[in-house]
This record gives sequence, C-alpha cells and structure tokens, in this order.
Amino acid sequence: MAELSDFDRGVVLGLLVGEGSFGGDGKQPQVTLRMHTRHEAIFRWLVERYPSSRLYGPYTHGGRSYYQWMARGRTLVVDLLPLLEDELTPDLDAHAAARFRAMLDRYSGFIARERARSEPGDEG
Repeated sequence: MAELSDFDRGVVLGLLVGEGSFGGDGKQPQVTLRMHTRHEAIFRWLVERYPSSRLYGPYTHGGRSYYQWMARGRTLVVDLLPLLEDELTPDLDAHAAARFRAMLDRYSGFIARERARSEPGDEG
C-alpha cells in the first residue's frame, strides 16, 4: 500500500466515522462502508488506496442500489488500523470511537496474531 497523504487520511477517516461499520464475522474483524451507487467514484478511490480491500456490488435490494467496500483480516490490521488507532478518538466522535474500540476488544487475539506475522523480518 502506498503512503497516504494527509488529505487521503482525512477523507478515509471522515467516510468511516460518518458511514462506516466496525465489526466482524466472528473470526476476524472487518470495516464496512455501504453507500448508494452514485458514490461509485469514492469507492474506486478507496480501492486505489487500499488495493487489498474489496468492493462488492452494485447491489439492488429493497429499492436501494448500493456498493459495499470491506477491509478485513490482514488488510484491515496492517493497512487500516494504524490510521484508525491514531485518529479515531472519542474527542472526534465518541460513538464511532466506541464502536471501533469494541471491535478491537472483540478481535484482539486475531489482531495480535496478524501484527506478529507482519513484523519486519518475519517471513510469515
């Protein structure tokens, strides 16, 4: 993954605070962003910055047309968590920060294992 500019970091953080979901599948953490198909360009922008993330859709369900972007597992831990841990504080948005902290707590074992695998010099 390329280094993000301050602008890029702010856009990603804003999107995830405003529209993101912090959770997981019971085995690994995931961050999900779901928005109307009219926002396709921002989804493509996210995938350019996080190439190991996934974009799903477009979907049409219940009268809505949307895309869903996901960062999970190793991609989430290595690429996205450093930004969120640095910037997503209760001072910025208490509700989003609490949801994020709950995800970190629930998946702390997975996160620790992925971080250990990603340490420099580790052949993984």
